[in-house]
Amino acid sequence: MKLPKSLACVADKVDAAFAAHGVKLTLGGEPTYVPDDPQGPEWSITALGPTKLRYGYALADALIAQALPNAVPVFSPGKHYPGEVNPRWAIILVWNRDDSPLVTSLAHPAPALPATLDATAFALFAENLLHRLGLASGWIRGVDPRDETRPVLVLPLDHDAAGFLTETWPLGESLDLLPAEGPAGLRLPLASLPEDVNRRALTIEIKDGALHVFLPPLLQEPWLALVEHIAAALHDARFGPAIFAGYVPGDEAEKWIKLGIASDPGVLEINLPPCATWREYAAWLDTLERACTTVGLRSFKQPAPDEQTGTGGGNHLLFGGPSLDENPLFTHPAWVTSMLRYWQRHPSLAYIFTGQYVGPSSQAPRPDECVSSLYDLEMAYRFLDQLPAGDHRYLLSETLRHLHTDSSGNTHRSEISFDKFWNVNADGGCRGLVEFRAVESLPHAAWMSAIALLWHALAAHLLAQPFTAPLTDHGDKLHDTFFLPTHLWADFAKVLRDLRRSGFALPAKIFREIFEWRFPVMLTHADGDATLTIRRAHEGWPLLCETPLEGGNTSRFVDTSIERLEFTASKAFAAECQIRVQGRALPLRRFPGGLAGAGLRYRRTALYPSLHPGIPPQMPLYLTITRGKKTTLFKLDDNERHFAAAPHEPAPPISMSPCTRLHPGLITCDLRLA
Repeated sequence: MKLPKSLACVADKVDAAFAAHGVKLTLGGEPTYVPDDPQGPEWSITALGPTKLRYGYALADALIAQALPNAVPVFSPGKHYPGEVNPRWAIILVWNRDDSPLVTSLAHPAPALPATLDATAFALFAENLLHRLGLASGWIRGVDPRDETRPVLVLPLDHDAAGFLTETWPLGESLDLLPAEGPAGLRLPLASLPEDVNRRALTIEIKDGALHVFLPPLLQEPWLALVEHIAAALHDARFGPAIFAGYVPGDEAEKWIKLGIASDPGVLEINLPPCATWREYAAWLDTLERACTTVGLRSFKQPAPDEQTGTGGGNHLLFGGPSLDENPLFTHPAWVTSMLRYWQRHPSLAYIFTGQYVGPSSQAPRPDECVSSLYDLEMAYRFLDQLPAGDHRYLLSETLRHLHTDSSGNTHRSEISFDKFWNVNADGGCRGLVEFRAVESLPHAAWMSAIALLWHALAAHLLAQPFTAPLTDHGDKLHDTFFLPTHLWADFAKVLRDLRRSGFALPAKIFREIFEWRFPVMLTHADGDATLTIRRAHEGWPLLCETPLEGGNTSRFVDTSIERLEFTASKAFAAECQIRVQGRALPLRRFPGGLAGAGLRYRRTALYPSLHPGIPPQMPLYLTITRGKKTTLFKLDDNERHFAAAPHEPAPPISMSPCTRLHPGLITCDLRLA
């Protein structure tokens, strides 16, 4: 991939800045993808569904074919979240860092003969594998209650210094698999075994005409030896490749790289390997974009021909280190707080690149949207600023993770999350990662790469020039002024200015393209030098109270009934024209860039449940523009995203009650106020 010269130049300066300070900061990512035509709950709200695994394997195959010829895909069980019927899964692609085959036998192509997956060949393969493992016996027949004739074999298996070993499970000559979904290796009746029996087991089965192998949890060296034996036995049996599942061990020998394709609510989430440089990260996004295009996946949704949105998942960025011993965040607490202070000062970093769902109940609320006051945040940052030299991973985690949460105390749902930093009480919580969650997947890999470079450049800038100013109390401006696109861009221009003064001159053009996509124009009206632009703005959708559901469960809904628009007008328009919405005058105020403008909240829907049920929807919206004796009428229908001229409809009667604000300090009017 050829990088734009302006971005490549900044990337080189970032690398040089880190090197000058002796810092090795890795960049990770979690971009998300959906089908070209996403159908069903699995592509909107649920983690699992009928087509998601098929798309996951298709993407894995495309990546292997296009970029990772020696990668081995392993279906791996994931977390089981409350309220979800089955555990989530991930397809882990594993390959050696030097691009050599993972094991020797996988380097040889299978014989050019059709696979014969009948019961006789299956039994011969099992005996051959047993011989290669140095075992005389041990297979137990598995009985699938969904299909009792399907071949399934289970081998209790472990490894010690002398080699592989098995033991007898006191379950008889056969065992019944649990009546659940998933590989046989996840359906073993382990709870029926005595406590002193080893529960590790290798499982092989024929499913949908293919051989499936479930690998037990082992250390890296015996795991590789087991895969070697299986691959050799497959080759000898002329079976062709198997589908691997099971547990992928840690990289103790530091020899391989992993990439995950994971089931996540509404999307496929890609867990990228940690990247030493931004160039490496950008190359991964380019590779993913090409592979996804091949299999009918993309990084955005298109609910209508003229409307695009994000995937609904994230595109989270992660800072870390090449290893726990070399993690620079552990030994630079003032650098960490410098980033936290700077991000808090500039709401544009939380609101421009995220999805349209923002605010305290979103998936990435800012710390100052969830704490009762800034006092504890300021106290925490000042304490960390004053720590002496040394490794402070535990103090950083314990000081920050209770403050960087959502309003319910969830450490994962935070704009800047520390739940994977050094949380000794959580599985996978000690990885030294700071996760930036207010970043959404976008239609182009180049856009997502530019945002990652922005984050990297800010880290380099704040390493050289620490930001120590006290936290800013944005007050009502946070959810009023900074929900409006023009004010967000004015704030972001200050960020670009700071970087430019530090030598990281990022081009504004590519970020302006993202801005225009994120805040689409809904109307452009020009009458000579009198111009008016209406954009979709941000709205903070509140979380509602618990609602009982069928089955005795409760759920919490988000009220999405309110939307917000931004009106910006030229000086000539502000001086000579008047705007009315539903016949009510909309007053304008001074905006950045010599413009006049206003925000306007209105009720678009009234789906149950939602706040203020007594206020009906205010659709369609009628916009009247008057200049002298000339009047122009526009209409926004409830199923449209653009205002259309409505010359043949009667204009709403002029109301003597203008659009008003809840209090004078706001710049956003609320059409719901009488």
